[in-house]
Amino acid sequence: MTTTAHNSAASDQGSKGPITDAEIFEAHEGGKLSAELTSPLQTQRDLSIAYTPGVAKVCTAIKDEPQLARTHTWTGRLVAVISDGSAVLGLGDIGPAASLPVMEGKCALFKSFSGLNAIPIVLDTNDTDEIVETIVRMAPTFGAINLEDISAPRCFEIEDRVKEALDIPVMHDDQHGTAVVVLAALTNALRVVKKSFESVRVVVSGAGAAGVAVVKLLADAGVKDIVVLDSKGVVESGRSDLSETKQFLAESTNPRGISGGIGEALDGADAFIGVSGGTIDEAHLENMADDAIIFALSNPNPEVAPDVASKYATVVATGRSDFPNQINNVLAFPGIFRGALDADANEITDDMKLVAARAIADLVGDDLEPGYIVPGALDSRVAPAVAEAVEKSALEAMAKR
Repeated sequence: MTTTAHNSAASDQGSKGPITDAEIFEAHEGGKLSAELTSPLQTQRDLSIAYTPGVAKVCTAIKDEPQLARTHTWTGRLVAVISDGSAVLGLGDIGPAASLPVMEGKCALFKSFSGLNAIPIVLDTNDTDEIVETIVRMAPTFGAINLEDISAPRCFEIEDRVKEALDIPVMHDDQHGTAVVVLAALTNALRVVKKSFESVRVVVSGAGAAGVAVVKLLADAGVKDIVVLDSKGVVESGRSDLSETKQFLAESTNPRGISGGIGEALDGADAFIGVSGGTIDEAHLENMADDAIIFALSNPNPEVAPDVASKYATVVATGRSDFPNQINNVLAFPGIFRGALDADANEITDDMKLVAARAIADLVGDDLEPGYIVPGALDSRVAPAVAEAVEKSALEAMAKR
């Protein structure tokens, strides 16, 4: 199968001509979501069952057995997509109202790919305590919480505190969704170049939300040699300007004790993963190892242009839909949340993320090639495969308790 055939989203867009501003605004007018009834309300009998007096019986049952809320309300299939608008896509801190179209889009993806209902909630505060308290207080309405586009380092504390406070699945997708798809893509890229997790040298440019999660998940998958960079260079223990999170990175990565910048880090590196929003000078790529891998994932401008990266790497991926090998979170989060909710899990574990990545990678079989290492964003096989793997992981973990 050819690269062109796999890159269906880009070819479809091209066949219809460029997307215009008018087309975009028309599609968003009135929002992208609506609520629909699952039971009819056409007769007095319908009304008496759905509302008073019938509803009182269900309320009383839930009062006596709270777990019935999952099966007799929409809670068991409802995700809250929550943001403060502080780190939106490639736009940065644009505030809650301006972030709402993105959150609506996220909810549309949940419905389209996993069948889950989702509601966008944007909060008019950047205060960590206020965000945590608000989420905890509204949690009885929802079966799971998807944190979205919250800036680092606050996102780490917010996720940790919300997870600690609640007994439902909670995930900051910018961190963990990204990490899952990166791991899936790296798994297959290594198959292409015939290298192993244990032997490769990986450079991660970016020590924010996505970078930290990528590092942790790659380490869990067996990668031994990871070097992380931020805007000031290699994150290593000799620096005195490290935050608590970066201090953790310094202590858990860089086994060869590299100092300096991107040039020193990329010397002999097998893989580069960019989640930084910066740019990489082409000269630094020349010293990467043979059969190198470059994931330049910043949007809309990759750290390295794909045509340049291809001069030095066997496998190249970006975060964009108009190039082969798009690393897109939509491959991960719908199936992860669906699997967790199907299993009635109370958390999303590291093992769930690992099996999700494996499920995505396994969908690429004999058609594996440098231009096709992950399924396309619209591949209908992905969410069910991820959901099945995550549900199985959750059920096995609960059985062991």
